[in-house]
Amino acid sequence: PFLRLLEAQLQDQRREHEEEVEALKNQVDAMKEEMEKQQQAFLQTLQLSPEAQVEFGLQQEITRLTNENLDLKELLEKLEKNEKKLKKQLKIYMKKVQDFEASQAMVPAERRRHERTMQVAVQRKEKDFQGMLEYYKEDEPLLIRNLIT
Repeated sequence: PFLRLLEAQLQDQRREHEEEVEALKNQVDAMKEEMEKQQQAFLQTLQLSPEAQVEFGLQQEITRLTNENLDLKELLEKLEKNEKKLKKQLKIYMKKVQDFEASQAMVPAERRRHERTMQVAVQRKEKDFQGMLEYYKEDEPLLIRNLIT
């Protein structure tokens, strides 16, 4: 059983290594192709007149900048989409906060005094026990608000 486990682990590692080597070979091949294209372009450029070399270089730079610009445009679109999503979430959370504050405003003044005394008692209990807290279910929003503030 132990030897089979080790053998299985070794086979997994070998497979991962072979996949990694294959990926690296593909990457090297792609780089070789790109280098050959660049060498051909360079040799063609050397055969051109100086004015044509400058024009070719400018054309290459324009192509590179255009591609970079398209990439940046795509990134900007993604960021704008994310911004809209975050703004929508913020509106939802702001609405929840407003609803919560409105529900707290409806609590009678007498209940608020009771909650303040409960808050003092809770603070004393925390100092004494520094752990579990007992509270009424209806006092939960107040406790959450006090924890946040």
